[in-house]
Amino acid sequence: MHERTTGRDAFLRLLIDEGVTHLFGNPGTTELALMEAVPQFPQLTYVLGLQESVVLGMADGFARASHRLAAVNLHCTPGLGHAMGALYSAKFSGSPLIITAGQYEIGYGLQEPLLYEPLVPIAQPLVKWAVEVTRVQDLPRIVRRAAKIAMTPPTGPVFISLPGNILDDETELDFGSRTRVDAATRPSDAALIHLADTLLASARPVIIAGRELANRDAFDEASELATLLGAAVYHEPVPYNARFPSSHPACMGDLTRNQTKVRETLLPHDLLLCLGADLLRMSPYSTVNPLPDSLPVVHLTERDWELGKNYHTALAIRADVKETLRALLPVLRARQTAEHQSAAGQRLHALSASNWISSRLQARGEASVHATSMPIDPRVLMMCVVDALPDNAIVVEEALTAAPALARFLPMRDVQSFYGLASGGLGFAMAGAIGISLAQPGRPVVAMVGDGSAMYGIQALWTAAHLELPITYVIINNRSYRIIKERLVAGRHSNRFVGMDMRDPPIDFAGVARGFGLAARCVTDPDDIGRVMRAAIESGVPNLVEFIVDDGFGNGNA
Repeated sequence: MHERTTGRDAFLRLLIDEGVTHLFGNPGTTELALMEAVPQFPQLTYVLGLQESVVLGMADGFARASHRLAAVNLHCTPGLGHAMGALYSAKFSGSPLIITAGQYEIGYGLQEPLLYEPLVPIAQPLVKWAVEVTRVQDLPRIVRRAAKIAMTPPTGPVFISLPGNILDDETELDFGSRTRVDAATRPSDAALIHLADTLLASARPVIIAGRELANRDAFDEASELATLLGAAVYHEPVPYNARFPSSHPACMGDLTRNQTKVRETLLPHDLLLCLGADLLRMSPYSTVNPLPDSLPVVHLTERDWELGKNYHTALAIRADVKETLRALLPVLRARQTAEHQSAAGQRLHALSASNWISSRLQARGEASVHATSMPIDPRVLMMCVVDALPDNAIVVEEALTAAPALARFLPMRDVQSFYGLASGGLGFAMAGAIGISLAQPGRPVVAMVGDGSAMYGIQALWTAAHLELPITYVIINNRSYRIIKERLVAGRHSNRFVGMDMRDPPIDFAGVARGFGLAARCVTDPDDIGRVMRAAIESGVPNLVEFIVDDGFGNGNA
């Protein structure tokens, strides 16, 4: 059925029909045609961000927490440029986004007007597909294809350049229908038997649990697998999300991104099962290989690019992790002998002395020694903040120096309970917390953000205040880039810190937050942490709490 319509109306109708409920944007002149049409479509919530990296970060958080398609509209070349760091993060988080940017009318770019550059080549390296619409008649086919590509596992962002004349053209269009690819596949029966026998033959198995377990809601299946095998389970090194429940006796906590430590952790084992995870994605270069040479790898993931990417993989399986585990578990139970069960039980019991639960008790003891220190010890802050969290809280983390302490205290209770930094590039948490809150209404969100990280997306505070979302921003203020100082000392053996302090003048984050319309306060006394945090979360309104913490290097003039 054909219908006469404008490109702008057709584009928004297509988004809605593809399941988009939120359009995140920052309007400019090249987007005015869309902004004219938006009020005609109340099914679409327009979420305003004050800078394009914040706009894309909000959409990234929404897509990660909802597993639904979201739309992002940016302003021509500078707007896309502003958003590229956030797009880099969305690429690694695998967020299904349709990203558009307004472009000048076809042909006008030849005159090189202000704000013009070809947009597709800029976006192309970071998206699954990039295209410019050159005929309004192609708009339905392009939007349908973009949505299908973005939503097909491995999911990810796509980009469409929208010239002004395409949005203003009017013609007869066939809107078509949406397509979704069913990618919930599992291995063949023969492959499942081979996988089961490989796992049961191991005397010292270890599992790296990855983001796909949370994305596919597979905590129960992964927990049963760990119990059946008596295998130690480590969260993959990049803190995408919750990954595996901390309360399971096999959970050992986070695997670090220090190659030497990872190698030491894996050396005692005779089989590594990489379960819906990246295989040892590290950070700075090291001459040490994190994977022991003799350790065979079984890797199960929906992302075929990761299979055998850097390391030989004895058994590489491209499949949906939940469907595979649901099919595998009965095979394992049927093929597991009494001897297998006994050995698995012994392994599981042995882990109790060093698992996450035990480590958390140890961490509490270590932090308690510094309970009255001022400035506040970051370990004490993490412990007390976690103690103040309600069970249904969602934590968003971009607190690089304090992150290891947070990981030791924060339980991963459910698949939506935690979101972290996917790419290593700063700026996600301030904006991402907004998208996550929109995707999970009714749950309080606590964004734990370092002072340096906060400045990459501080404009997000306005949107949080504007939408009256139940977000508590926790700014961990050490008045410096402490993690860079630590790496300079450890890696370069130098303590001459240039460009690593924010003291002259110090940033008043509580004052900045009030300027954006949030309730805010600054805390310096560790005795106030729990009381202030509980009140902040229970208020149900957007607010910010700034904590002044020990900078690790004598605190300068603090």
